[in-house]
Amino acid sequence: MNRMAVISENFRIKRAMREENRKNRLTWKQDFKKHGPLYLMMAPYFFLYMLFFIVPILLAVWLSLTDYNIFQSPGFVGLKNYIAILAEDDIFYIALKNTLVFAVITGPVSYLLCFFVAWLINEMGNKLRVFLTCVFYAPTLASSVFFVWQFIFSGDSYGLINSFLMKLGLLEEPIQWLADVRFSLMVLIIAQIWTSLGTSFLAFIAGFKSVDPALYEAADIDGVRNRYQELIYITLPIMKPQLFFSAIMQIAASFSVSTISQTLLGFPSVKYAGHTLVLHIQDYGMIKFEMGYACGVAVILFVIMYVAKKLVDKLVGLLASD
Repeated sequence: MNRMAVISENFRIKRAMREENRKNRLTWKQDFKKHGPLYLMMAPYFFLYMLFFIVPILLAVWLSLTDYNIFQSPGFVGLKNYIAILAEDDIFYIALKNTLVFAVITGPVSYLLCFFVAWLINEMGNKLRVFLTCVFYAPTLASSVFFVWQFIFSGDSYGLINSFLMKLGLLEEPIQWLADVRFSLMVLIIAQIWTSLGTSFLAFIAGFKSVDPALYEAADIDGVRNRYQELIYITLPIMKPQLFFSAIMQIAASFSVSTISQTLLGFPSVKYAGHTLVLHIQDYGMIKFEMGYACGVAVILFVIMYVAKKLVDKLVGLLASD
């Protein structure tokens, strides 16, 4: 009887709370009158967000269900494009494998590298910190950085790697680093990691500067004795916004690789060794003008990135838990 009484009382309390919330709930007119200025300030962002994010996604989903070649009106074909992609397109699976390998390696490595370098730079003086920030961020601004990697991994004896290994006697003849399927993806990964100190790196720099030094002093009084404990119990929880933002940026960067592959390996690369899903989309959309098919690949890539983001959000949330 006591248990039934407790259940009945909890039910009565919840029902009373729902009634109270219903009475206090504002109509849309009252809500707009109360928060009108806030809605007006949000309107430009909401409009741009809908125009450049939501609308393109919805259009891509719709076009993926059509036969569209730009020159004619789209014709609805249902799941035909997806069936062709998953059942008939062997190149799609090569691009998918390359993209996943690229993302799994460069995503975490780049993320940790950005955090580690930003952590080290934050410990230095102001002038040296500004100088090193510019030095590490500069490669992301220079489009010619890819040509530097072309020289480093050039397939002749004048290439930096070949020349160095041949002088050491480790090679008898040059290796075609950018044309050999055994090495081309590795070269892309190395070049991408080198150029990864971009927006995420700056976000981490800003995050470290936002931590109040007084918190470290208070933590020292409370028993925190080393930098590792400071990082776990103070820095990471405070830097949650930067951690999540950088994770999203790294996911986008690792799954959207295209320019570096085109520049170093050509388009298409030898035996599609550097072919990615973004290049597959460009191939069908910009060269073959099969926009419906290309949108189908884009939707699949979007789903993969969304799932990856959810997984990374949970992982970063655990690492930065209070």
